[in-house]
Amino acid sequence: MSDVVYDQREVRRARYAVAAVFAVHGAVTGSFATRVPWIQDHASLGAGQLGFALAFTAFGASCSMPLAGRISHRFGSRTALRGLIVLWTLSLVLPSLAPNLYTLCLAMFVYGASAGMADVAMNALGVEVERLLDRSVMSGLHGMWSAGALIGSAAGTLAAHLGSDARLHFALAAATLTALGILAAGRVLDVQPAEDEEPPPRFALPPRSALLIGAVGFCAVFAEGASLDWSAVFLRDRLDSSAGLAAVATTGFMLTMAVARIAGDAVVNRFGAVRTVRTGGVLTVVGGLLIVVAGQPAVAMAGFALMGLGIAVVVPLCFAAAGHSGPNPSQAIAGVATITYTSGLIAPGLIGGVAQATSLVVSFALVTALACGLVVFAGVLRVGGRGGRTEVSARAAAIPDPRP
Repeated sequence: MSDVVYDQREVRRARYAVAAVFAVHGAVTGSFATRVPWIQDHASLGAGQLGFALAFTAFGASCSMPLAGRISHRFGSRTALRGLIVLWTLSLVLPSLAPNLYTLCLAMFVYGASAGMADVAMNALGVEVERLLDRSVMSGLHGMWSAGALIGSAAGTLAAHLGSDARLHFALAAATLTALGILAAGRVLDVQPAEDEEPPPRFALPPRSALLIGAVGFCAVFAEGASLDWSAVFLRDRLDSSAGLAAVATTGFMLTMAVARIAGDAVVNRFGAVRTVRTGGVLTVVGGLLIVVAGQPAVAMAGFALMGLGIAVVVPLCFAAAGHSGPNPSQAIAGVATITYTSGLIAPGLIGGVAQATSLVVSFALVTALACGLVVFAGVLRVGGRGGRTEVSARAAAIPDPRP
């Protein structure tokens, strides 16, 4: 990155702009998640086939994430983010148009690739803002993602309750979110590479520092992906709930994630990243157990809500730790994101395959077992400071404070 010195007012404005981009990104995911049962019925898929198709989302993301750093280096952070967020919002329409398994797999690959590149670009800017402000902001930014996902899922719940066609729903949502994404991305920091800075490789193996951090994220994203993609299906198929009530489970999961992430920066600064993630791991395990033993929709919905609360701050802390672990935030974040979202690649197919062979109860027992990894491996997020952050960068120290 270049050595430009930013005014703190400019950095604070950029923080709000990045937060808005996070919200737009989340709204796309929330819109999609609540209509998964509609997409399954439209393409005439069984649980195993649906899981196979959903796996292409994370496969596309894992393939594309290493490209995000190269794109940002070539065009600058602002232009790159604007283009990538538009690509992501428009890709929402594709899954609803797929009439069969093969076309849905292709649609989910494009959907996931767009999501992954936009994800890395906006998280790299979030880490840059955190460096310049010298305080934790990543949990709050991801809280805005969850808030956006909550809004998207609430709209999707209403659409599902009304029995609307997901093709119309997604077209309207994509048009609205594209406009908002362009507006927000136009106000982020325009970080340009230094003149002598080498462009990052198109594809590279994750750096060594990302491996253990990614393992923690792997456990969290597995639980998150399982809950987002399968919570509505679980209530509908396992507990014979209506489409509207099934969608509420997804919304409750996203609600607890949003609340916990918005409050997460204060919690992390008070108790530290390690203790926060370990406590969250315990809550995730309890939520998973409630889902496994649920005989009534209310019990399962409480389990999904607890799971959302438990994993809420894990991914933001993994990205923050990655961004502060080396000189190239985009590359480090891409490495951790590739590892964590490989979990998303495995989760949908594995959940669907296990459900096909046994039941969704056994699938969520597997999710619960993996959630124990949050408790075991949380210590790798201790990268400096009580909030889990490294020392303030030289650039942050050089920012003139305009306040008296």
